[in-house]
Amino acid sequence: MIKPHGSTELNPLFVYDDTERERLSREAETLPEITVSSATASNTVMLGGGYFNPLTGFMGLDDALSVSNNMKTTGGLFFPVPILNVLNDISSIEHAERIALKDPNIEGNPVLAVMDVNRIEKASDDELKVVTDKVYGTTDTDHPGVQAFLAQGKYFVSGPVKVLNFSYFEGDFPQTFRTAVQIREEIRERGWNKVVAFQTRNPMHRAHEELCKIAMQAVHADGIVIHMLLGKLKPGDIPASVRDAAIRKMVELYFEPNTAMITGYGFDMLYAGPREAVLHAIFRQNMGASHFIIGRDHAGVGDYYGAFDAQTIFDEEVPEGALEIEIFRADHTAYSKKLNKVVMMRDAPDHEKEDFVLLSGTKVREMLGQGIAPPIEFSRPEVAKILMDYYQSAE
Repeated sequence: MIKPHGSTELNPLFVYDDTERERLSREAETLPEITVSSATASNTVMLGGGYFNPLTGFMGLDDALSVSNNMKTTGGLFFPVPILNVLNDISSIEHAERIALKDPNIEGNPVLAVMDVNRIEKASDDELKVVTDKVYGTTDTDHPGVQAFLAQGKYFVSGPVKVLNFSYFEGDFPQTFRTAVQIREEIRERGWNKVVAFQTRNPMHRAHEELCKIAMQAVHADGIVIHMLLGKLKPGDIPASVRDAAIRKMVELYFEPNTAMITGYGFDMLYAGPREAVLHAIFRQNMGASHFIIGRDHAGVGDYYGAFDAQTIFDEEVPEGALEIEIFRADHTAYSKKLNKVVMMRDAPDHEKEDFVLLSGTKVREMLGQGIAPPIEFSRPEVAKILMDYYQSAE
């Protein structure tokens, strides 16, 4: 199986030993504490699950700037996005050497992790501007990722962490939430060697389904891991539980047995386009995938990024050998009326726009809300039914 990023063995920061975890939980009750942002909480969950391998905790200001400018830590580790614990107020932990990180996303704010504090540093406005400009490609505060990042504060708290739980993800999504450790184990149990990963924060329509199958066939993969984002999205996105049900129905009816794993992970989207695409590739290498599908405007939002910027960054900015995972570059996928099947549009140069079944997201949402199923060329009827029920109940 493919090696994790930056090491020969995966290094999850969750404390698996029950006795040690219980001891740390008791210790946390005596420590200075801080309720972190949702972004920091999701970063903690990702560190715990091994997705950010080989990091041992949160980066400091020097590493944040080095990663933003050069996609490398000051120690030379390739990493595309700074992994940070950023705070507005440090009064409760200002002189602490060890602190408890409390979860903002669960009532009562239980302790999520124990952290050794290496440094607490205040970033200047210029330094924050460097991070936003390099990571998000913009300093526009209308960009949801920039907005969320700047709202966290200016104090960067760095140091190693020991993770005590996986927040709400295990409880709310017991069938779907999986750590990188668990996914590697299941890939091994299934006997898969070549594995494609597919990222989604939306329900999967017919084009997504076929794209997965096209990629699997192209690289001769044993299976595909459909990896759903379960963290915070932007307003208007479909809840994870509905996406989960729709994807499970699609796989049950339209994929061959033992060719698809349905999993999810706890991360708040950055909407950072190309840089986030590279981060997503690291997630997938760490969970054991050998190939990762990246399509148009991967992890993008609005018009901030070019359609294929998330693909070209791997050619132009990712150093050769920095990652072992291979990228499967996808174009927009749609049903061809001429060929009576779903194709990548770049593979049908003789087609005009009207030769494809193309529907905007707005149009599809309108149809579903009115109880009208999209054409079967666009959406499997069983999937459409789940989405129609959701949109009609939400009105």
